[in-house]
Amino acid sequence: MSYLSLILKNPFRNKTRSALAIVGIAVGIATIVALGLVTGGLKAATSETLNAGGSDLTVTEANSNFMSGTIDEARVEELNNISGVKNAAGVLRKTPSINITAEGGFGSFSVNGIKLDKLSVVDINSVEGTLFSSGSNEIILGKTAAESLDKKVGDTINLFGEDFTITGIFETGNIMYDGGAFTSLDTLQDLTNSPGEVSTIYVQANDNTNLTELSQTIKDYYPNELTATSASALTDRINEGLSIIDSATWAISLLAIFIGGVGVINTMIMSVYERTREIGVLKAVGWRSRRILGMIMGESIVLTLIAAVVGTVLGILAAVAGLSLLGGEISPAYSLDVFVRGFLVAILVGVLGGIYPAYRASRLPPTEALRYE
Repeated sequence: MSYLSLILKNPFRNKTRSALAIVGIAVGIATIVALGLVTGGLKAATSETLNAGGSDLTVTEANSNFMSGTIDEARVEELNNISGVKNAAGVLRKTPSINITAEGGFGSFSVNGIKLDKLSVVDINSVEGTLFSSGSNEIILGKTAAESLDKKVGDTINLFGEDFTITGIFETGNIMYDGGAFTSLDTLQDLTNSPGEVSTIYVQANDNTNLTELSQTIKDYYPNELTATSASALTDRINEGLSIIDSATWAISLLAIFIGGVGVINTMIMSVYERTREIGVLKAVGWRSRRILGMIMGESIVLTLIAAVVGTVLGILAAVAGLSLLGGEISPAYSLDVFVRGFLVAILVGVLGGIYPAYRASRLPPTEALRYE
């Protein structure tokens, strides 16, 4: 039997012990891969969502949760008069008692009130059907919301105790918008008892305007009242939060190395113990210590590489299943570095877990090993 054949066959002499070692390591690798895919998917979706709209800056109430504050609608026209501002649109966002997550959609269903002539600022330039009329109980639904709620143009939907006619279906690529709806700002203000209020102001800047300077200008005009942030800055801020998951992934990697290493050490030590006489025979017929050491190390790495394959498959399935709970709007981000990380951890576990058993096997005196029963 060839040297390579021994390395590939020996780890599975005790199938139960080898299977338990593989499963233990695979769970750690699966966690690493799943978290990497989910984090990458969330980052990609965040960037796509924040850059999907037609605005350059998002103006919100200072010191409030993102898009959940209250801003005086008069600020919209005031912002239009600031140098560098091309167009500003106020949006009132309210959440009725409809949750489309259970229907296969993404998160809570939000209704956005906006003036009809400002729809282009949020990148709604065309719809299937027609736009809503100002001051009427008409509404346009995002494609995701329409599919989740099984609604089409001409249907009605009850919101805030009133029936709205769906006049159109739109799609922007923005997860929040496509999972919600837009209607007339005046109508939504009246229904929710929010006269003269908006939640967010979206700003389009003139060409060649420095967004950082414009953002600071808005903050200086309204200190402690408004804050303005560009899409790229919002993406960076959210990604900083997601970096916590990255840190958790590395912590889990270290834990997987430790637990997996212990499992491999136990498996390989038992294997060496059971094959003491066999190793003695190999040394007696001329095998050198380094050849014995290489064989045991190879067997250890074979175990962990199989665990890496199993763990990678499990990680992909876990990531897909987990993100599907969010309605399938976020997809796993398949990137080479995630899979490389999992396999590198597996190889490291194999090397660290196999060093001692391999060294012990290579140091066995042939005469004593042959006497072993």
